[in-house]
Amino acid sequence: MPKNDMKIIDILLSLVLLTRLPLPHLDKSDFARQAQAVWAFPFAGLAVALPAAAIGQISLSIGLPAVVSAGLMIAVLILLSGAMHEDGLADTVDGFWGGFDRGRRLDIMKDSHIGTYGVLALIIGIGLRWGALAALIPVTGVWIVIATAMLSRAMMPVLMAHMPNARHSGLSQSVGKPKPTRAYVGVGVALIGAIALLGSSAIVATGVMLVAAAAVAKLARAKIGGQTGDVLGATQQISEIAGLLCLLALYV
Repeated sequence: MPKNDMKIIDILLSLVLLTRLPLPHLDKSDFARQAQAVWAFPFAGLAVALPAAAIGQISLSIGLPAVVSAGLMIAVLILLSGAMHEDGLADTVDGFWGGFDRGRRLDIMKDSHIGTYGVLALIIGIGLRWGALAALIPVTGVWIVIATAMLSRAMMPVLMAHMPNARHSGLSQSVGKPKPTRAYVGVGVALIGAIALLGSSAIVATGVMLVAAAAVAKLARAKIGGQTGDVLGATQQISEIAGLLCLLALYV
């Protein structure tokens, strides 16, 4: 990869794609770099997790219990990301288990309504994240949320690089297919940040998260023949949960 192939604009572009933060306007030409910019996806995780960690630290410092602090942290993550990953999880679960063939599954995933499967997926997913964070932050501190946010967003480009798009429209299709080297540079960036926060346990968590992402990829290939933006959102959520549960087993 050429040394000048990664640009600062890639970080800003990743924030535009994956957050709802107020950001400067980008030129239309900048969006031509979407596939190249996937290495910077972990910075979107950093951008939403830093405020979440700060809110968690403030709430703990004023005497709120860890379970409340964890809930506030998750609320900030959802707010700043626009709940796009949670939406992807709900749509994916609804489609995969609500349809009996590829076409119907894709139609269900595109539908703006949420079904029983999606509601249950959100309840279980948020519940696991909330419970794991509540148990972890008294031991590791609130900054653990930064490590898992960065790593989980680095998992999405891995699927993008190795799987075809299941439909010819949507966010994932518009971003394009990145080179595998781009995806794994993003994993490396996230891992460096996670090691700085968690030490060697971050390596174990990264391995578990890659396995979780591979499991989502295998299921998506079987159900719809590839990935979509919803599948990528589900990958972020499931890999984050897997990472938190791994760290919970290591620390608590």
